[in-house]
Amino acid sequence: MAIPTIPDDAPVFARRGINLADPRLGAKAVQTSDDFFAPIARMLNPEPAVFVPGKYDDNGKWMDGWESRRKRVSGYDHCVVKLGVAGTLAGVDIDTSHFTGNYPPAASLQACMSADDVPPTDTVWTEVLPSVALRGHAHHFHAIAAGDAVYTHVRLNIYPDGGIARLRVYGRPSAVFEAAVETDLASAMHGARVVAANDEHFGLASNLLLPHRAVNMGEGWETKRRREPGNDWCIVELAKPGRIARIVVDTAHFKGNFADRCSLQGASVTGGTDESLVTQSMFWPALLAERSLQMDHAHTFAPDAAPLVTHVRFNIFPDGGVSRLRLFGRAEGSRPEASFAGIS
Repeated sequence: MAIPTIPDDAPVFARRGINLADPRLGAKAVQTSDDFFAPIARMLNPEPAVFVPGKYDDNGKWMDGWESRRKRVSGYDHCVVKLGVAGTLAGVDIDTSHFTGNYPPAASLQACMSADDVPPTDTVWTEVLPSVALRGHAHHFHAIAAGDAVYTHVRLNIYPDGGIARLRVYGRPSAVFEAAVETDLASAMHGARVVAANDEHFGLASNLLLPHRAVNMGEGWETKRRREPGNDWCIVELAKPGRIARIVVDTAHFKGNFADRCSLQGASVTGGTDESLVTQSMFWPALLAERSLQMDHAHTFAPDAAPLVTHVRFNIFPDGGVSRLRLFGRAEGSRPEASFAGIS
């Protein structure tokens, strides 16, 4: 599995937002006008697009993405994606990597709310991104000012035809929490997100928050080998403020490179920015003192303390890999709107 990469100059919504069009969250392509050269499902692959010289299939050159045939009539092509979870939208990346002479010159994005996998023909679509120009072999990041509207589907229109390598739709899940029910407050499906991480050399820290158990080592958070004193860490904003009752640290598939130990700190944070939390987090109270970890194992810990927290700092010692972090508890109160500043 290739390591997903985001350009250093990408906007904040892409670097720290949640890709609602990630198939690992349940997203799927459900409809298209044409995908003769390359199927729409390939466009949602969480791995970076690749180019394979000399690879062809029955219809022509194999391309890593969605590609329609050359249109010889009026009109344009489109595809519909059901998001992994309903949510508000913050921005989009329309990625044409490796499409050079066959990319569409323009694209737009619409969204809707529908209870069906495929929205019916009378669905009212809202334009969330007007037509924008595209270039070949490039990321196209565009913010979406959709307010508090919640959507389940997006429709990508390309003018008139061509290929899109990847579509990422960044936003925030709109989860409903029952006060009496224990839930995973660190799940991306519920709206938890990674605020910062000191090292993501071999795997993104956001992988920790995926809903299913990792299928391989590439679906975890893994740092490079540490050659100096200290330890690695990441900061997670919980889906909702809550008190953590049970902690699960899963090192599935990490065997010769699992983190030796872990600990957890937390605090109830108001105001500030994501960047300001990095320094603050060093001094947050301990929720879980250092615990030893085993390779390829799901560890369950009871916290040492359970104050109301909005953010946690997950420390691993000294380095290595962890596949999942689950923080089970009961939600209390609302997520501060300011906490998502710069993303929405």
